[in-house]
Amino acid sequence: MAVEYVLRGLLVIAGLSLVGMLLVQVGLVSAPWGPDEGEVRVFDGEGDEKSTADGDGNRTPKAVVDVAVADSGVERYTGLSDHDSLEPGNGMLFVHDEEREHTYVMRGMDFDIDIVFIDADREITTIHHARAPGPDEDGEELRYTGRGKWVLEVPRGYANATGIEVGDEVDIDLENRGGIIWSSPETVTQAVTMAEHEPIALGAVVAERGSVRR
Repeated sequence: MAVEYVLRGLLVIAGLSLVGMLLVQVGLVSAPWGPDEGEVRVFDGEGDEKSTADGDGNRTPKAVVDVAVADSGVERYTGLSDHDSLEPGNGMLFVHDEEREHTYVMRGMDFDIDIVFIDADREITTIHHARAPGPDEDGEELRYTGRGKWVLEVPRGYANATGIEVGDEVDIDLENRGGIIWSSPETVTQAVTMAEHEPIALGAVVAERGSVRR
């Protein structure tokens, strides 16, 4: 009898594990080893004469944003819609599986934001200055489209205040509680020990083109 209970327990655990893996595969939930937060740095495009460098030849970013990461369908759907404000220098980074055209909607938003689309080469392709829906609007009609693999949302006016513009280059470092898991341009490192970071409680609003998924 004891063996039977053990076998049943193992079958339940295996079933739950399989369901969890399937949910991760279809993008409905984040993998437990996936990124939680990170840092996005924006630099003038290489052809821009305004780019500056320090004594070691390293370029100085025009903007540095601490971001929460939305890399699952649920996180991209909820986004910033359950928050009532966002401080300058903070934001949310939406991570998509591939570069393509995406449409973001302002459903349920309580504040204005800048929506920055970034392609697979980490170059900014489009910037929208999005307003929150009015008293008689639900935000469904407020749609902003661009092409990218990543989408950065920051407080409205932040892009203009820092000089962020189309053609600028972006570096992205993502991490979870165990350490850095992705660092641009092409570095991937699992379980690199880092100092603890405070959690960033942020969100955003997203809809995939062709199927609303905010």
